[in-house]
Amino acid sequence: MTAGAARSVHDPHVVSALSPSESLLVFSDVHLGSDIQDLPAGVTNKARRSRSVDRDLVRLLAHYRAQKPPADRWRIVIAGDFIDFIGMTIAPDAPVQLETALTDEERDHGVGNAVDHARLKLARVAARHADVFEALASFVADGHALSIIHGNHDIEFYWDAVKADFRAALLAHATRTHGDVAGACFDGDAFAARIEFNPWFFYRDGVAYIEHGHQYDAFCATEHIMAPLSPLDPRRVARGFCDVLIRFVVRPTRGMKEHGHENVGLGHYLAFGAQLGVSGMVKLGIAFAKAVAEMFRLRRAHLSDAAKALRAEHEERVARLAAATRLGLGRLRSLLSLQTPPITSTVAGIMRGVLLDRLVVALVALAALVTLAALSIFGQFHAAAASGAGGVVLAWTLLHVYFSKQRRIDPAEHMIDRAAHLAKLFPAAFVVMGHTHVPAAVPAGAATYINVGSWAEEVDEDDAEQPAAAVHRAARTHLVIHVRNERPEAEFCTWEDTGPQRRVLPETST
Repeated sequence: MTAGAARSVHDPHVVSALSPSESLLVFSDVHLGSDIQDLPAGVTNKARRSRSVDRDLVRLLAHYRAQKPPADRWRIVIAGDFIDFIGMTIAPDAPVQLETALTDEERDHGVGNAVDHARLKLARVAARHADVFEALASFVADGHALSIIHGNHDIEFYWDAVKADFRAALLAHATRTHGDVAGACFDGDAFAARIEFNPWFFYRDGVAYIEHGHQYDAFCATEHIMAPLSPLDPRRVARGFCDVLIRFVVRPTRGMKEHGHENVGLGHYLAFGAQLGVSGMVKLGIAFAKAVAEMFRLRRAHLSDAAKALRAEHEERVARLAAATRLGLGRLRSLLSLQTPPITSTVAGIMRGVLLDRLVVALVALAALVTLAALSIFGQFHAAAASGAGGVVLAWTLLHVYFSKQRRIDPAEHMIDRAAHLAKLFPAAFVVMGHTHVPAAVPAGAATYINVGSWAEEVDEDDAEQPAAAVHRAARTHLVIHVRNERPEAEFCTWEDTGPQRRVLPETST
């Protein structure tokens, strides 16, 4: 990768010709901290993370650290959701003094996403996953670089203090292991400078365009990617649809998982509720009602004066980014136009997202059928009632099918579609995303779209140590990009016990 073609979105300057050339090592969706569950009152659903996935990630980093790239150095690019700030639950009575007062919701579900709350979470993650932090620190200490793109689960990296804490955590490991090698003094400032944060995307001209991908998912999109603050309280990050459901419903409900909701409907959730018993179903119904009420509160916030102020701040930040990177304001606005509005921005979206549209239709249809049955039994309208019942059932079926098609949870196809547009806006051989946790490699116009999968692995609650007990296995996929003779080349790999195993990449059109 030629240094003159490289542009760092986080850096206010175009990379100079004196900057080192880089090979890229890209992975995504590690979700460190998803297994941190303090279980405050009322929260019962404990997530468990396989230790083997962290072990394999450490081995992957050690493997590539030992491989000399054709460029001057490696740059690790983590394409979002490295830390799972949303997924962890830290009890509000944690022995740390918080400056930002807890809300009632945070007392119920654990500390939130204010800057001091996020710093507390990061400290817990760094302690629990010290081996991963040490492996990253050793990589950077060898002179390589690290870029972290913000995902929807770690948008808390918006806070400067959280970024500073992350650098400090890695620096502490690097100082301990590389503090005095061969009599040389370890340069902590240079080390910290090689760690970058990209709030939106990472771009290398002609080589790779990388972002997390949640902005093309209505259930997870952030309204203002460059100013993701809550109009209800600017001391906190804005919450999205998935954030609300995880905190209000998923975590407090034993047996409910974060994954696997893409292809299930109302009947599935009714059957799941029935398995909880009467009291469990009542608790689930209350949690669901509170979540829906919170979503409508978020919807009202979209229309407030504070929301207008945030939109203005976002526009200003986008303009500054365009000037600093020389990418052009028009191009960034075109990029914004490709994004999907959050589902909480409309009443219809909320109704569709939580299946209320189908529930309302089902209740209306049931009431109509009961009425028609009463007319048939107690009146003289047997034929008309039978005909009307058939019409109700037909209308119910057609509306159910229509609403089912309108509710698309899996954003994979939409992300692939957007990749072709992105490759035109930002000429690159590879358009790379994460978010879905499902590895993919398909042509996207003149580019190749690659979803780098995940390193998030959930195991059975009763056997957290056994990889065979995994109920949601990590793909363990990653992408390596080199530039040889000014031509970008990529190796899409799965990490196995024997090392990286290549996956076949599709040929693209020219």
